[in-house]
Amino acid sequence: MEVALGSAASLVGKVWTTLSDSLVAAYVDSLQLGHNSEQIRDKLLHAQGLLLNAQGSHVGHNPNPGLQGLLEKLSKDADQAEDLLDELHYFQIHDRLHGTTYAAIQEAGPDLKSVVRHQALHAATALRHTLGSLVPFFSYSPTPKSKRDGGDYAAAVAGRVTKRSKTNSASASASATADGDDMLHFDRVPMSSKIKSLLQSMQSHCDSVSNLLIGTIPSSCTPVVLRRPQTASMIIQDTFHGRGDIFEETVNRITTATNIVSVLPIVGPGGIGKTTFTTHLYNDARTQEHFQVRVWVCVSTDFDVLKLTREILGCIPATEEERNSGVANETTNLDQLQKSIAQRIKSKRFLLVLDDIWKCDSQDQWKTLLAPFTEGEAKGSMVLVTTRFPKIADMVKTVDPLELRGLEPNDFFTFFEACIFGADNKPEHYEDEFAGIARKIANKLKGSPLAAKTVGRLLHKHLSREHWNGVLEKHQWLKQQKNDDIMPSLKISYDCLPFVLKKCFSYFGLFPEDYWFTSSEINHFWVAIGIIDSNHQADRNYLEELMDNGFLMKKKGYYWDDRYQQQKEFDCYVMHDLMHELSKIVSAQDCLNISGLDFRADAIPKYKWLSRLSDRSAPTLLVHL
Repeated sequence: MEVALGSAASLVGKVWTTLSDSLVAAYVDSLQLGHNSEQIRDKLLHAQGLLLNAQGSHVGHNPNPGLQGLLEKLSKDADQAEDLLDELHYFQIHDRLHGTTYAAIQEAGPDLKSVVRHQALHAATALRHTLGSLVPFFSYSPTPKSKRDGGDYAAAVAGRVTKRSKTNSASASASATADGDDMLHFDRVPMSSKIKSLLQSMQSHCDSVSNLLIGTIPSSCTPVVLRRPQTASMIIQDTFHGRGDIFEETVNRITTATNIVSVLPIVGPGGIGKTTFTTHLYNDARTQEHFQVRVWVCVSTDFDVLKLTREILGCIPATEEERNSGVANETTNLDQLQKSIAQRIKSKRFLLVLDDIWKCDSQDQWKTLLAPFTEGEAKGSMVLVTTRFPKIADMVKTVDPLELRGLEPNDFFTFFEACIFGADNKPEHYEDEFAGIARKIANKLKGSPLAAKTVGRLLHKHLSREHWNGVLEKHQWLKQQKNDDIMPSLKISYDCLPFVLKKCFSYFGLFPEDYWFTSSEINHFWVAIGIIDSNHQADRNYLEELMDNGFLMKKKGYYWDDRYQQQKEFDCYVMHDLMHELSKIVSAQDCLNISGLDFRADAIPKYKWLSRLSDRSAPTLLVHL
């Protein structure tokens, strides 16, 4: 529902922006809609405001089939209206450039007399065009925004090819230039009729949606709180698979630090094993011997300094003086709590684990939490922070972060088998009947421990080749919806993104796996399909924001510069392993990736073909071949 609200708000906003152009507004006013363009814009602004408010409230997170259906209709109308108004604006710019009046406002209105006068005025031009060139059976219906701002016009029109009849093209051929070049066609009567119909339909759907939303959104919207499972320091996975070298290196790092207190972030995508890795660090004999005080706190999404300080204090043994005085940890005074922590760890080396941090609003907030730990006398104390967000790791680190990736293939397969069968419970004919299928499945899981657990549960249900092949061919692990399954775990990160980043991320599913993106390439792509406004694309670096949120990794690419005869480097971005699958899942309503030999035609929803290919104004079905 939240995505539907965001999509509708975004599309309504685009229509409002296009209607704000004086030429477009004047044309719309001439259609005699019952409301002038300013009144229509006010109504759109009101609806957009309600939609944006609803996104962050309980409305955006609760299913409502009626509202969902209205939002889909509103989004469809808005998308088509934006295309038509953009096309109108393109022709108005064309008029100014070439001294024509194809899209000019007619005093008599867009009726038959106006069209006759208009075509008679340019009869000579139309005749030259008709005689001088063949009428194309296919013509481009461009995205005029790129024409307006001088962007990559070819990128904008790609994917918007429109089939027209020869009759329509011939009757509307008055858009040729005087030198006989082929130009796009402006059909005044159909254009006016469609704009009028769509804007009227939009206003009607805006009213219906607004009526549903008013009264359901609290006056002071309380954001929906994301619930995360609590973690603890107890080891629940006895056997530690793989990462032996990294583990030994990390034990050495945390037991040989010489600063008063160091902060080591452990960062990686959801399900990669950060908490498991950290519990084994926390319980290692060398760690227990090195640190006199060890504290484990699960932070999750609630980074409340006062609450966390009280939790930490409650885990540190009280001093003898505190025990004798009977002073408890009941105070809510942050200053007193921090002084108590500083007193208890004054001469002790400590290890503090802050597990699963999802947010920290500022550097000051972090420094406030850490303040009592920097006052100790002993050197070599350590704070371990686990997070899936590189931006948090960068904020809190004092030493280089540890970035966890997927398990190595051999280690992963051993772990995968353990997830299916437990300890040494393989069936008698496993190697002959199942091992080959298991390896094929394991190759698709990209070394993710949580993915191994998800698929292990699936395979354990039925030990038959038919069932295992079905899991392999249908990628059934992508459809598992329990909180401890891989896709729901990854989707939580997606759900926390701002709407514009959700849209940017969703279209990565059109590209192949392990594709290396450059900033210029993907920005042009986002502009061409209308996700971001080319006039403001320099205001934000969406790729960097996606990287900060753990969806992309930055890498260095290299190319040979013939001019200077030397190798040069450039920044590029690569998507995290299973994030590509998530991108295809969340974009299923907007686009489709056709790739690989296992693709089947029945995977293409019929309504997509019918609605997206039969109407030239509808959103384009984007397909990567």
